[in-house]
Amino acid sequence: MHTKRHKYFLLFFIPFILSCQQEAESVEIENAIIEKNENVTMLPKVETPVFNADSAFSYVKKQVDFGPRVPNSISHYNCGEWLEKKLTSLNFQVLTQKGKVIAFNGAKLNINNIIARHKPELENRIMLCAHWDTRPFADRDSERVNLPIDGANDGASGVGVLLVIARNISLLDPLIGVDIILFDAEDYGAPNMSGQFFDLNSMNDTWCLGSQYFCKNILIENYKPKYGILLDMVGGENAKFPKEGISRQFAAQKLNIFWKRAQQLGYGDYFVNKLAPPITDDHTYINQLYRIPTIDIIHYTPRTTNGRFDFGKFHHTHEDNIDNIHKPTLKAVGQTVLHIIYEQL
Repeated sequence: MHTKRHKYFLLFFIPFILSCQQEAESVEIENAIIEKNENVTMLPKVETPVFNADSAFSYVKKQVDFGPRVPNSISHYNCGEWLEKKLTSLNFQVLTQKGKVIAFNGAKLNINNIIARHKPELENRIMLCAHWDTRPFADRDSERVNLPIDGANDGASGVGVLLVIARNISLLDPLIGVDIILFDAEDYGAPNMSGQFFDLNSMNDTWCLGSQYFCKNILIENYKPKYGILLDMVGGENAKFPKEGISRQFAAQKLNIFWKRAQQLGYGDYFVNKLAPPITDDHTYINQLYRIPTIDIIHYTPRTTNGRFDFGKFHHTHEDNIDNIHKPTLKAVGQTVLHIIYEQL
C-alpha cells in the first residue's frame, strides 16, 4: 500500500523536478542571452531630416555670383574663402589641401581642395564629394568659346547640395563620421572638339587634377571611409542619373542600394535603371588610386540622334547658368543622400 503510494508520488514528483530543472535551465539560457545582448552595441536610429531645396538653390546662386571659379582667378579665391568659412560655421573641422598642378596647356594652377570633417575621431565614416571649380572655356558653345562659364550645374549644384547636407548634419548628428570634400580643378581638362567628352581613351588624365592630387598626396593618415558618393551636375531640369560604369565596377553594391532607396522615395524618374559607359570623373581616381569604393551621381543621358551618352544640352556652354537650375532635381538628390546617411545604408 505504502509502496504503491510512493510509486504514485514519485511518478508525480519526477515530472515536477524535470519541469523545474528545465525552467531553471531556460532562465539561465535566457539570462545568458540577455547578458550577451547587453554587450552588443546597437546602432540607434535617427530620423532623417528634410532636405531644403530652396537653400540648395541659394547656395548654388551664391557661388555663381562670385563669377567663374577658374583656378588662379580672383573669383576662385573669393569663393574658396567663402566655402571654408561656411563649412567652419557649421561646426565642421575644415582642412585645406593647397598645391600646384600643371594643366594640359602647360598652365600652372594653384589649387585648393577643401575637406570638411564631422566627428573626425570616428572610424565609421563616409565621404561625400563634388568639384567646386568651373570650366575655363565654353568649348561646346558657338559663341564666346574662349571665355569661362558660370558652371551653375557643372560644379555649383553638387556643392550647393552638400552645403545643405552639412547644415542638416550640424543640426542633427547622424551618429557616424562624415567628410565633405570639395575638389578643385576637375574641369580644366583638354578640350575635345569632336564631342568625345570624358572619353577614357582621350587625354583623360588632364581632367580631375584636384582629386588626382588628393589621392597622390596623403593629407589624412590612415584615411579609409566605408564608401564615397560623388555629386556632379545634379541640378538640371529632368536630369537622368544612370548607373555609370566606373561606379558599377568598384562600388556596385552601394550603387544598387542608393538607386533602390531613391526609387522607394519616389525619385525613380531621376534615378533610372539604365547602364551608362564609364566616364572620367573625380570618383575614377578615388576608386583606382585611393581604393575607396565611390559612386558617381551625374547627369548622363543617351543622345536621341545616335544613342551615345551626353551631359545635357548646356554642358560646357554659357547656358550653364542659374536659370537652368531646378529645385526638384536638387531635392531628389539631396533627400536621397540624407536617407543613405541617416539610415546608414
